[in-house]
Amino acid sequence: MEETVIVAVDAMGGDHAPGELVKGAVDAVTGRTGIEVILVGQEEVIRNELTKYSYPRERISITDAPEVIETAEPPVMAIRKKKKSSIVTGMNLVKQQKADAFVSAGSSGAILVGGQVIVGRIKGVERPPLAPLIPTEKGVALLIDCGANVDARPSHLIQFAKMGSIYMENVIGVKKPRVAIVNIGAEEEKGNALVKETFPLLKNCPDIHFIGSIEAREIPHGGADVIVCEAFVGNVILKLYEGVGATMIQMVKQGMMGSLCSKLGALLVKPALKQTLSVFDATQYGGAPLLGLNGLVVKSHGSAKAQEITNSIFQCAAFKEQRINEKIKQNIGTSSEEE
Repeated sequence: MEETVIVAVDAMGGDHAPGELVKGAVDAVTGRTGIEVILVGQEEVIRNELTKYSYPRERISITDAPEVIETAEPPVMAIRKKKKSSIVTGMNLVKQQKADAFVSAGSSGAILVGGQVIVGRIKGVERPPLAPLIPTEKGVALLIDCGANVDARPSHLIQFAKMGSIYMENVIGVKKPRVAIVNIGAEEEKGNALVKETFPLLKNCPDIHFIGSIEAREIPHGGADVIVCEAFVGNVILKLYEGVGATMIQMVKQGMMGSLCSKLGALLVKPALKQTLSVFDATQYGGAPLLGLNGLVVKSHGSAKAQEITNSIFQCAAFKEQRINEKIKQNIGTSSEEE
C-alpha cells in the first residue's frame, strides 16, 4: 500500500503568492497519488484561489495563518512575534508531526531561524545546511551549504559532506557520489584556513567518496556530485550560476531574433535548443532542503512559480520515501558517538 506524504505549503510566501503557490499544490495532488497538501495562510484568500481549480478536495486542506512575515523583517524577531504567521504555523505542523515537510518561498532568514528553533536539529547535527541541486553537464550536483552557515567550522563541513552524500545517493540515485571541497586550486596545500583544515578530515572520512578539491569552473562540467563549502562561498556560486544561466538564455534568444536568417534557423533548432536550455531551468529541481532537522523544510526561490512548488512537493515525497532523516540519524549519530 502506498504511503501518504503530507506536505505543508506556505501559501503567503514569495513574489507570486498566493496564486502560484496554490496552483503548484493543486498540480502536485493531481499529478501524483500518495500526496496530501496543507495550504497554510490566510484562509479566505486561499479558498478564493482554490475555486479556480478542479482537484481531489480530500487531498488539500487549509490551516489558517493570518500573519505574514515580510522579507525585510529581522528573522529572529519575526519568528518570536508573529506566532500566527504562515511560516511559524507551517513549521509547527512539522514539529507536531501533522505534516512530513514544509515548503516555503518566503523569507530565507525566517525559514532558517524557524527551522532550527521550531523544528529543531537532529541530535548530533551541529549546523543544518541549505542544499540546492544545480545543473551540470553530467546531470545535477548538490551545493552544500548555500546560505545557512557563513561561519562554518571543519566539523560542520564534514557533516555537510555526509548528509549531502546520503541525499544524492538515496533521492537522486547517484551511487557512491563524488564529494569535493570548493578551493582555489587542485593542490591539497591551497586554500584558506578552513579549507586547509577540512581537507585532510574529508580525505580520512570513511563514510564518503572524497575526490579532493574542485575549482568553481569545474562545477558546471560535473566535476563532483556533492560540492562542499561554507555558506558565503556557496551563496556566491549559486547566485552567479543563476545569473549567468539566465543571461546566456536571454542572449541566445536575442541572437536568434536578430535577422531573418537567424529566425529561420531558430525554427529548425528550436526543439533541440528548448530541450538543452531546460537543463538550466531551476524550477525543475524543486527547492533547497534544509538538511539535518527533525522534519523536512524546503526553501524555494522567492520568485518561485507553480512548477517549482510542485517539484518541491514531489521532492518532499522522495525524501520521506527514502527515509533520509533516518539515514542521517544513523550516520551522524554513530560518527558523533565514535568521536
